[in-house]
Amino acid sequence: MSVVLDAVTVEADGPEGPALLLDDVSCQLAAPRTAVIGENGSGKSTLTKAVAGLLRPSRGSIAVDGVPTSETKRLRRSVGFVFANPGAQAIMPTVREDVALSLRGLGLSRAETAARVERALAEHSLEELADRACQTLSSGQMQRLALCSVLIRGPRLVIADEPTSLLDARHRRIISDLLLAPAAPQVLLVTHDMDLARRCDEAILVQDGRIGAQGAPESVIAAYEETLA
Repeated sequence: MSVVLDAVTVEADGPEGPALLLDDVSCQLAAPRTAVIGENGSGKSTLTKAVAGLLRPSRGSIAVDGVPTSETKRLRRSVGFVFANPGAQAIMPTVREDVALSLRGLGLSRAETAARVERALAEHSLEELADRACQTLSSGQMQRLALCSVLIRGPRLVIADEPTSLLDARHRRIISDLLLAPAAPQVLLVTHDMDLARRCDEAILVQDGRIGAQGAPESVIAAYEETLA
């Protein structure tokens, strides 16, 4: 699956007038696993939210596998988004109900839905938490739930915004391994974790709303570290 950004500019209203969040960004993202790195406020999250159709470009266009991001209904069939704050994604009272909610609209029978939910809970080691209230989960458990709820729909592209930033070492490893597994869908991963970025196939560096570098993770990370010296 290829993500193509063509002269994308994103602006937002600010106290002193329009603020430029992305500035004429053009690039193609087709690697199985792409890390998006850069300083806070550089435009990383803005870029990925625009790819997911959560933000509309002020100018330019974005297409995911040929589907314009303005066609949000078609886009949702193939793209899943995991927010930095997983608590924002939990809607239903319990873990099982929240995972099942992701399957609504797919035309599945109750039995098919139940079977798929139980398989997904097992794959994400959430069986023992299935009847727990979502809001009682730890940060790590909540992130596993958010990822489970996205992956159960079978997206071809998963966009994850800082999915390990709030986690302990054990849960960082669990989430990282799920996202970067050979059988996982294509991943666009916003991260400050350079070890995680190195495990990706490609990286892009976002600087001041522009693409500062794109290529092999080691070279892009080196370019990023030079800006911090």
